Amino acid sequence: MTGYVIAVGAALGMAAAVLLAATAAVLPAPRRDRILRALAQYGTSGAIQIETSHPFTRRVRSITRIVVERLGDAVTSDRDRHRLVQSLDYAGNPVAWPLARVIRVRPLAAVATCGFGAAVGQSVGGGSGGLLGALLGLAGGFLLPRILLHNAGIKRQQQLLRSLPDVMDALVIGVEAGLGLDSAMDHVGRSMTGPMSDELRRVLQEMRLGVSRAEALRSLSARTTVRDLKRLVTALVQAGELGISVANILREHAQDQRVRRRQRAEEMAQKVPVKLIFPVMFCMLPAIFVILIGPAVLQLIKSFQ
Repeated sequence: MTGYVIAVGAALGMAAAVLLAATAAVLPAPRRDRILRALAQYGTSGAIQIETSHPFTRRVRSITRIVVERLGDAVTSDRDRHRLVQSLDYAGNPVAWPLARVIRVRPLAAVATCGFGAAVGQSVGGGSGGLLGALLGLAGGFLLPRILLHNAGIKRQQQLLRSLPDVMDALVIGVEAGLGLDSAMDHVGRSMTGPMSDELRRVLQEMRLGVSRAEALRSLSARTTVRDLKRLVTALVQAGELGISVANILREHAQDQRVRRRQRAEEMAQKVPVKLIFPVMFCMLPAIFVILIGPAVLQLIKSFQ
């Protein structure tokens, strides 16, 4: 029965490959290639590069890309898409992984993990194990990009929390030296590195595009899960709306951030003994018991014999 299923699957795969090849042969060239060929007639500069691969290969690649994109859009609901956008914001919107690419990767990862799970389940539990492994692999591959994005977002938010006190001190120095808030953020964004300086540069870019400072700061608050940064953004927005001096607010928040950083360090230091209990109990104590009690046990065995 299993061999029959495998044969049917192979036949369906061959039929799908032949269908894709026939479709690629009759489709016209992609629009991008046609535009590049038309532009190439007006000059030979290196700015315009035409793909030199075989037309059949380009068409198959284009069809595969379209199929994967539509499949990803079909399996991604609006609510799931909103969660992916939020996860990308928390992760810093990496350039190499835009939303469209993440959506395309999901069906590919689901198919790959489905095949791997089916192979492992087939080798372990036979036909039923292969079916169960395929289902688990399909679900795991579908959720894998979201899990990776969530993990990247958590790491970046932790980096934001660690770098916030230093950025606050730099902002206080700039404002007290006579710079405005925008100039101080620009100076900190250019002179420092890290996720917090990247967020400040993004706020300034949004303001240059015509967004008000309050809206840009609220967008910053929506892109983070750090409560201290949210409180700072709320205070800056209220100060701008009420006309309050920003220097005093920044100074108070910077002092509060230094205190909180010391408290977090003390909290982590107090957690170390608790975390060491299980390694000591399961790794060190058995070895100590063997060294201390082992010779006595051997002597008792010899005396009884």
